[in-house]
Amino acid sequence: MTETLADAVRSVTADAGALAMKRWRTDFRRWEKSPGNPVCEVDLEVDHLLRQRLGALLPDAGWLSEETKDDASRLAATRIWVVDPIDGTRDYIRGREGWAVSVALIERGQPVVGVLDAPARGEHWHAENGKGAYRGVQRIMASDHATLSGARVPAEHLPKADRDFTTVYKPNSIALRIAMVAAGDADLVATLRWGNEWDIAAAVLIAREAGAAVTDALGQPLAFNSPEAHAFGVLATAPAIHDAARERLAARSVLAKGAAPAPGG
Repeated sequence: MTETLADAVRSVTADAGALAMKRWRTDFRRWEKSPGNPVCEVDLEVDHLLRQRLGALLPDAGWLSEETKDDASRLAATRIWVVDPIDGTRDYIRGREGWAVSVALIERGQPVVGVLDAPARGEHWHAENGKGAYRGVQRIMASDHATLSGARVPAEHLPKADRDFTTVYKPNSIALRIAMVAAGDADLVATLRWGNEWDIAAAVLIAREAGAAVTDALGQPLAFNSPEAHAFGVLATAPAIHDAARERLAARSVLAKGAAPAPGG
């Protein structure tokens, strides 16, 4: 992966963020794709910009985006863009800051470039495989927190079993919550449900390159460009507490997976 390509991806993502920022807190159309699944016209505008600009960088790469009809031909591609034009659309629509443009380049199932642009927060995150993770020009590292007790979790409320955790600010964007772990601003993020690859692909690389431990909710390795483009949750933590977090959540994860069959299954 060349530095030139990574820089170009950062530039494209920043332009997409600027477009979203220009429309933020203005009057735009919004609706629900399904109950509880909001979308707005800005999602589609940003998606169009990203597809045109990223497609020009790598014409042979496949495409997977929340706002584009899936094309099974992506499964044969060695490289694929995995994109969420606005991760955290709910916050975007409500005029809150917890949203980001998320772009990842996947090679043979793993992210090799990941970029998050969060202009409402004044943040630009990026990582390249083997080259570290950055917020702006500052290299970031996951925290050295070593016990589950006191672990900082982006959450509004905690279950009774997890009241020994400490809550910190929770953006709607799961990508930004994972990035908080990467930067040492949080120690643990967990989702125990089926989710979409585009929500986490860029953030997973940023967290890995920052030294965080990242798996699915069951502690299994994550891979991308799967036929259904789904993963069962995510568990991103400071490295020293990942095993303990997985053990605490194991029974809940198994129960949740059993109660919710894989989408498309």
